[in-house]
Amino acid sequence: MADKTTSFAQQILDAQYLAMQEDPTMICMGLGIDDPKAIFGTTQGLQETFGEQRVFDMPTAENAMTGIGIGAAVAGTRVLMTHQRVDFFLLAMDQLVNNAAKWHYMFNGQMTVPLTIRLIVGRGWGQGPTHQQSLQSWFSHIPGLKVVVPSLTENVGQLLYNAIMDNNPTIFLEHRWLHNQIAPNATACQPLSEAPQYTRVLRTGNDYTIISNSYMLSEALQAQKYLQQHNVHCEVIEIASPTSIDWHIIYQSVSKTKRCIVTDMGHTFCSLASEIANKVYSHCYNALLSPVSIIGLPNYPEPTSYGLTKEYYPDVNTIIKTVSNNCGIEIAQLKSRQHHDVPGEWFKGPF
Repeated sequence: MADKTTSFAQQILDAQYLAMQEDPTMICMGLGIDDPKAIFGTTQGLQETFGEQRVFDMPTAENAMTGIGIGAAVAGTRVLMTHQRVDFFLLAMDQLVNNAAKWHYMFNGQMTVPLTIRLIVGRGWGQGPTHQQSLQSWFSHIPGLKVVVPSLTENVGQLLYNAIMDNNPTIFLEHRWLHNQIAPNATACQPLSEAPQYTRVLRTGNDYTIISNSYMLSEALQAQKYLQQHNVHCEVIEIASPTSIDWHIIYQSVSKTKRCIVTDMGHTFCSLASEIANKVYSHCYNALLSPVSIIGLPNYPEPTSYGLTKEYYPDVNTIIKTVSNNCGIEIAQLKSRQHHDVPGEWFKGPF
């Protein structure tokens, strides 16, 4: 397929088409998978193309449907399961932790669980404490489970395709603010002979290292572009899989820039950001000119009130302010958005 202008949601859809064509026994299942809105447009036309035996809706019974998916995967069927909210999937944690993640180990590597679970994360417009959680640190803590957190349209399809074709369980966390993200000249999904690059240097610089993923990577890239205008050159690193980090890339960058920010979509307490910061301290301590900064959510639930969420979530200005303080220079912040609870004026939903 030729390169084309595409969206994050379209790349996710393309990856599913490719995987289902590659493996004629693969099934897609989940809540609302055949809904007219097609889970933010990410499952549009799948059932019409591959039939109701391979693409089908499930009852609102998260624990039960996850158990069915695990059973099918253990029996040899490649399974892609979609839960529209990570918060509702918590009802299935027993199935995930005690069955899916441990099966390969408990049978001495002789059995596999080719199961990928798509989970939607993200915030906006009064979602409140039970509809916006980003729990990648929790999932990453489970041995035997691979976690993928896509950030950019340019490679999300490839990340999902490789997760589906992996013979062991993967959690795939999509931020809903990214589904409308457009990328020109994005390469179409295709089978790869090797795993995609999960740790990537997206922008090079000598003054600061910013480590990020999911929607916060978009904020980090905005900060990098703005700070460059003020002669502060940041190196931006994407961590697309918290369970498959190339630490050498991070250590090499921090040893060069001597300053580091780690962003997190979740709460900073016991977070992936704190784990990465700890690794940086352990390996780059003598090179650091300032403490490693962690940017994420405070250790209390998100308020439902639109007004109260204004100071709850970090953004591009949080990064700019942190860099400014740590470098000892005065850098004005960017003009605030009209609505803090949407990523930009271009964003029209889903809310």
